[in-house]
Amino acid sequence: MRSGAQTRPLFFTMRINKFLAEQGIGSRRACDEIVAEGRVSVNGKTAKAGDDVTGEDVVSLDGKILSHKVKYEYYLLNKPKGCVCTVSDDKERKTVMELLPQNAGRVFPVGRLDYDTEGLLILTNDGDLAYRLTVPKNEIPKTYLVRVEGTVTQTQLNRLRAGVEIERGVITKKCKIVVIETDKKYTKMHVTITEGKNREIRKMFEVVGKNVDFLKRMKIGDLTLTGLDRGAVRRLSPEEVFYLKNL
Repeated sequence: MRSGAQTRPLFFTMRINKFLAEQGIGSRRACDEIVAEGRVSVNGKTAKAGDDVTGEDVVSLDGKILSHKVKYEYYLLNKPKGCVCTVSDDKERKTVMELLPQNAGRVFPVGRLDYDTEGLLILTNDGDLAYRLTVPKNEIPKTYLVRVEGTVTQTQLNRLRAGVEIERGVITKKCKIVVIETDKKYTKMHVTITEGKNREIRKMFEVVGKNVDFLKRMKIGDLTLTGLDRGAVRRLSPEEVFYLKNL
């Protein structure tokens, strides 16, 4: 158990999207789309969104039977720039999956970091944990190192902390911002948000007229990248997995 791996009980009942996610097929949302495409069958019948499966059902994807014996795996990656947080990419760009060890199981990224964003990324086939860390209502804190061009005024900072409209009708939640270094050329800050809208931090600073030229996720809760080089990956410890499940 040192690796943080866990196994699912033999007898279970769960939604089809969760079952597929735990196979490392993709996120629950992506698995819903796969089901909607008619690619999944349960006991020979085409599955529908919302169907439940049990340990006695035969589940197939594209005609291939999926095993009920799932070993949960958990990885921590220090994502570099220049790769995408997907299992595959139709533009043939490098994906984070290529950075995993060859003996890694079938896992998927929990949430996404932009192509040009670095930092902490968790990969797993544990659908429950992925859901816990990404569903907005749980308000899991995620801290980023942000660098913008020039100086940032207190008025701009206070506006960002209170929440700004990044798209029509889309207002960010309150956030924490701590300036850690500044001069006339740039300002570095730690920004902690509790949601994960697409390109949220970049859009926030655009609202106050600032361009983010460096962005790196440093923490999820109190889990950090300490000791992990850029592009490196390691398994999460059982203690870290327990911590994340109880955030």
